[in-house]
Amino acid sequence: MKYPADRYPLWNDWRWQMQNRVRDAASLARWIPLSDAEREEIENCTVRFRMAVTPYFLSLIDPADPDDPIRRQCIVSSKELIRSEVEKSDHLDEGGRSVTPHIVHRYPDRVLLLATMQCGMYCRHCTRRRIVGESDMTPTVEELDRELDYIRAHPAIRDVLISGGDPLTLPTPRLEEIIRLLRAIPHVDIIRIGTRVPCVLPMRVDGELVSMLKKYHPLWINVQYNHPRELTPESEEALRKLADAGIPLGNQSVLLKGINDDPETMKELLLRLVHDRVRPYYLYQCDLAEGTGHFRTPVSKGIEILHALQGNISGFAVPKYVIDAPGGGGKVPFVYDYARGTEDGRIIFENYEGKLFSYPENGGSTDV
Repeated sequence: MKYPADRYPLWNDWRWQMQNRVRDAASLARWIPLSDAEREEIENCTVRFRMAVTPYFLSLIDPADPDDPIRRQCIVSSKELIRSEVEKSDHLDEGGRSVTPHIVHRYPDRVLLLATMQCGMYCRHCTRRRIVGESDMTPTVEELDRELDYIRAHPAIRDVLISGGDPLTLPTPRLEEIIRLLRAIPHVDIIRIGTRVPCVLPMRVDGELVSMLKKYHPLWINVQYNHPRELTPESEEALRKLADAGIPLGNQSVLLKGINDDPETMKELLLRLVHDRVRPYYLYQCDLAEGTGHFRTPVSKGIEILHALQGNISGFAVPKYVIDAPGGGGKVPFVYDYARGTEDGRIIFENYEGKLFSYPENGGSTDV
């Protein structure tokens, strides 16, 4: 499903895309065919959870496929109304670790700054779905400046992740003011931005934005691509602009049942990302956010996928598989166990082909 720019003259204007995000069944039906049952399902679900999708991302859907991987990430489903006993609204306890209304301090040397609660698209698997879309929770620059006093008062903080919501949906001057204020803090070395804009709203990555960002190095950007079909020519052009500006790009995929939970789909995604100069960073186990159980796979599935990739693609193309520990425990990596025990002072281990090898447990040291 493609909508050429000549049919919609403002198609490539990111503000038009934001203003025309699809939020309900009536507006969605103008873009893709919906049955009466689908309309009712969407209406029932949006009472509980917000929906917002850019026309651009909607155009990537195959309307003939009800299980289309793009559709499942952006269109609400009645499955979201099923709440598992293990799910919580704030399963990562961000509220308990918020030192100000918009700063979460979980790790010793870095903090999360929630600069906005607006996104180009509200992902159906969103870990912060309890608050994303709350327009009254988006702080002004002046309010954020007061909150930055916390960072100024804690010199151990050297790394700030600007997230939300999606900070790249802010007007460029407003985003620059936030970055400028952070860069003025002497002990803040690294500024990172977490965004899905290049994937769901690539026209936002314009010359004005890129010129502004490149003034504030060292600045890193983490994006989120979950399926190879998201890497369209428009999206790849947005990534190229950011990479050409000297901004290191990392990708944080979420493992999603029926979308990317097989080695071949993940391999294609990772290799295409590397081609586009995006380093695979994390593969997340889908969080225990309320109403996301239909997306979660067994933990063994993630380990199995990375085991299948190891040795079959370049090492730098293989992400870390992590679980964000419930209750705010932080990200914990899970890996395939290649160790097979010890024998006569040697470690026995398996390689990617399943062959066994040994290595001296003390590293062959001759020290006594």
